[in-house]
Amino acid sequence: MTPRHLALAIGLAAVWGFNFVVMQVGLRHFPPLLYAGLRFAMAAFPALLFAGRPGVPWRWVAGVAATIGVGQFGLLLMGMRAGMPAGLTSLVLQVQALFTVLFAVTLLGERLTARRVAGLGFAFTGLALVAVDFGLAGPAGAFALCVAAAAAWGLGNVVQRRAAPPDSLRFMVWVSALSAPPLLALSLLVEGAPSLAAPAEGWLSLGYVAFVSTLGGFGVWGWLLRRYDASTVAPYTLLVPVFGMSSAALVTGEPISWVKLVAGALIVCGVLYAGTRRAPVPAEPAPAAR
Repeated sequence: MTPRHLALAIGLAAVWGFNFVVMQVGLRHFPPLLYAGLRFAMAAFPALLFAGRPGVPWRWVAGVAATIGVGQFGLLLMGMRAGMPAGLTSLVLQVQALFTVLFAVTLLGERLTARRVAGLGFAFTGLALVAVDFGLAGPAGAFALCVAAAAAWGLGNVVQRRAAPPDSLRFMVWVSALSAPPLLALSLLVEGAPSLAAPAEGWLSLGYVAFVSTLGGFGVWGWLLRRYDASTVAPYTLLVPVFGMSSAALVTGEPISWVKLVAGALIVCGVLYAGTRRAPVPAEPAPAAR
């Protein structure tokens, strides 16, 4: 990567990491399902008027909307509302990469190599360490919801991989448009009649997650993926929990214990190890014909 593009990738990780603190602020003023529905509604309109068609069959758009839009963000925000801290959430959510591997092996028939098994072991050991540490002081249900959100994200990654959208920003606009109605309907069913009487910080939070994190973030992400291999760009997402935990510590005073640091190292190293491939050993040249 050029220095400019490297700075762009790191900046994107910072935007997505700080996103967890912003969502925690928004959840003070909106119930989680309503907040998620409003987020995707704002991301979809008016961008939907200029985006054009998604470029893939509608079943794939609906599949990603169901898994990532409704599943991941609905469960994630309910977990945060139930007591999961912002910084710790940004770390736990990274196990989506391991769920992606498991779903890819199960649904797509990808090979589960020894390297991937080792990476899974490291990452889930870190997750277990987080579970034990958080379980001593926090609600187990909130942690379980965040793990379920990571699983939904992993399943959505597999669906999106099969979809292979040519334009990730346009695809995300349509995913947002299809995610908003079921989330708002679920909010009405579960949370009751919506109230939009929120102070300015609540609406600023929604503006950040809709326009900066969703549209801007995925626009930059797609732009980088069109210029570099996924294996070059993807590792920078491992910086998201670094920025998430540090911004939560600075803004909300969330403590960073040695247990979190060890667990974070295990999860990040496990994800990185499972997601990389060894270079193939070059074959010996065939002997010259005599």
